[in-house]
Amino acid sequence: MSVHRDTYSTVAGADPAHPIDLLLVNAPLRDYAIRPRVNDFTLPVLGMAYLATYARQRGFNMAILDAEAHGIPVAEVVAQINALQPRWVGLNLLAPTYEVSATIAAGLDPGIKVMLGGHQAKAMPAEILTDPRMRRTEALVIGEGETRVVELLRDHRARADLPGVMWIDPILKIPVTGGRPGMNHHLAPDINTLPFVDRTYLVQDPRIAEDGRIEANMVGARGCPYDCSFCGAAVSANPDVTIRVRTPDNILREMYELREQHGVTAFRFVDDLFLGVQRVINQMSDAFATAGVGSWAAWDATGRINVLDRTSDEGLDQLVANGLREVALGIESGSERILAHIDKRIHPDMIRNVVERLTRHGINVKGYFILGFPTETADELKATVRLVHDLWEITDRQPGRFRASVFEFRPYPGTPEWTRLMATSRYTAKQLLAYGAVDLTDDGVDEAMRGRDEFNFSVGIQFGDVPVTEVRQHLAALSRKQHARLVTA
Repeated sequence: MSVHRDTYSTVAGADPAHPIDLLLVNAPLRDYAIRPRVNDFTLPVLGMAYLATYARQRGFNMAILDAEAHGIPVAEVVAQINALQPRWVGLNLLAPTYEVSATIAAGLDPGIKVMLGGHQAKAMPAEILTDPRMRRTEALVIGEGETRVVELLRDHRARADLPGVMWIDPILKIPVTGGRPGMNHHLAPDINTLPFVDRTYLVQDPRIAEDGRIEANMVGARGCPYDCSFCGAAVSANPDVTIRVRTPDNILREMYELREQHGVTAFRFVDDLFLGVQRVINQMSDAFATAGVGSWAAWDATGRINVLDRTSDEGLDQLVANGLREVALGIESGSERILAHIDKRIHPDMIRNVVERLTRHGINVKGYFILGFPTETADELKATVRLVHDLWEITDRQPGRFRASVFEFRPYPGTPEWTRLMATSRYTAKQLLAYGAVDLTDDGVDEAMRGRDEFNFSVGIQFGDVPVTEVRQHLAALSRKQHARLVTA
């Protein structure tokens, strides 16, 4: 079957001269036939790119269709996959995109095998495998998939040997799991031996950032030791994950390669541990200093407030000298009770102190906040709003700037918060999974909300004392104020 070359226009990394072995699909967050996307940038699918890079090195023709980045309507996604006729399609299942992914799976030609992975697949594998729309699923892969995906591409019958791979038994019609002794090495690949991500699989990475630098996203570690109740990366939600950190030498070699091949001089470390464990901070800081990274590169990273609170002024100065530009902090709430409820291990005074110290040292801070937590009172929500304003005021005259990014609470299956909500017997899984897109952009007119468009989705349930409409009013007001501050900075 010949495929028109235009069909490949939104497919990254494929060799058009040969059939595609596995097409990995990042489903759109909503059906863009109904309302087009209005934001200009989406985060790169690094996990899929790792899978594709590893499998291609082993001889398979891999491709990624990032339908979210391209804003492709659901029907067009299905039509494009069927036109390409890959041997396998892989879907990354997330709670907000599950219904879209299931619609895509149901529309595929019968000859295409389906492979599933992602947080939703891990949290609810039996429910997903018994969903009639997923009936063509040959393998549901729980956790990190590089080596198991390759084995499945070699022979789908290998699933019987592979731990953490599930499917529906054709005779018993129930979910079953593969695995035999001596195969557990597949569950935690050595991240220092994995090939560096081939950026041809990514739509917008590297990219020219707002400051003119060429910027790339990187992962320095896998796994998180913390148990924040709302987070899909919570340690209790991922008992299969072994926490591993790449060696400084391995990270530096990828940075040098990106500089040489793409001119990259700015990096965003998007994993949970880069500035989240003091031992890792010290190792990376020493290695970056020895290598002189600060003389040519700038970089951002996620951080933990309780860890940075214990980092000395000298340690912060060294990070700045090494090129640290911005730290992203999960602040979440201005209420001490809510912070304890969600197991953040921080308190409001610690938050203020850390943000003040970082910005005083010239480090920018991006703070993430969540409104509408379960059990949150009106006063506790107001405390979060006040904290955002306090941090703006505290940092207004500092060398570093502070910016806030605010979200509406949404439940993710498998997390501690999901378990608590289900234990109340007030909700069903169907209710907690009824995600819908929320247009806070006024059909794209509100410029202040455009950059947030891909994050505006909700199950529409009031979990605390404050009605959902009021939660969104606070969210929109804070987002508009933040946008105005950036415009006038």
